[in-house]
Amino acid sequence: MSFTRRKIMQGAVAAAILAASSLPAFAAEVGGIKFPDTVTVAGQELVLNGAGVRSKLVFKVYALGFYLKEKKTTVAEVLASGGPRRIRIMPMRDLTSDDFGMAFMKGLNDNVSADERTKLLPQTKAFGEMFAQFPGLKKGDELIVDWTPGVGSQATLNGKKVGEVLPDVAFFNAIMRIWIGDKPVDATLKPKMLVAPQ
Repeated sequence: MSFTRRKIMQGAVAAAILAASSLPAFAAEVGGIKFPDTVTVAGQELVLNGAGVRSKLVFKVYALGFYLKEKKTTVAEVLASGGPRRIRIMPMRDLTSDDFGMAFMKGLNDNVSADERTKLLPQTKAFGEMFAQFPGLKKGDELIVDWTPGVGSQATLNGKKVGEVLPDVAFFNAIMRIWIGDKPVDATLKPKMLVAPQ
């Protein structure tokens, strides 16, 4: 190989490496859906804590990922995690807003005490009203709920804000407990949310 050709090849390899380094690194692929190794929320980098697929009977419903400032392995540590947090939901089939909303609310109510339910009722109601703002979730949509300290919880659907900001961290924890609480909606998914796939 001539010197000129070698230099061209070296340049091409370097360019390919540089291009690859600018793309998001994917830490996990669950159900064919990729979850980036890191995301940025409120100007802070978060890492993928865990990801998995929510199944019901024989159907795959959605892929789910939790992002935290640093990886945690217990429910208590996840719920006490400081800084911003993110829940990312990627539907794997079309879902009506009624079906998804009712399942969401049932999972939330199943994992909070009666006292907590009373305290969180205004925010739970506001969050439930969010589902009335769109007809449903389509396969390939992206539903995100971010927690930002000092601001609150904000949901976005395909990058567009939906619903109002809900200020109480206890409510965001109640949402997380849908999947990692004492009565998770999918018992096989719970452990996957506590350890990032390798």
